[in-house]
Amino acid sequence: MKTAREKLDIITAYEETGSYRAAAELCGTTHKTVSRVVAKWRAGEDLATPRRQVERNIDAFRDLVVDRVEATRGRISAKRLLPVARAAGYAGSGRNFRRLVAEVKAQWRHQHRVFRPWVHAPA
Repeated sequence: MKTAREKLDIITAYEETGSYRAAAELCGTTHKTVSRVVAKWRAGEDLATPRRQVERNIDAFRDLVVDRVEATRGRISAKRLLPVARAAGYAGSGRNFRRLVAEVKAQWRHQHRVFRPWVHAPA
């Protein structure tokens, strides 16, 4: 998702180059994104308004997954957790559920890293 600042940079690059593809190359994005941002700008739409968040079918089961990941210290797999979620009422795909479990486990690992200071031992 582009910020308002990035969108203004896209518009500036487009005005300087006059080409969607050239502006995209300068901004590090695709020409379709440049086209979409310029069309919104020409229509007078507010470029600073963020997109609305779409509710996903796995959001209701995030707490269940977080609790199980913490209880098993990140060892539980999505394969073992999916039947539990199905019993709780999850009707979505296994693929989306695996993505949720992977995301939660990555967050858990990141929060529970242990950083030990390096102690110099003379040789």
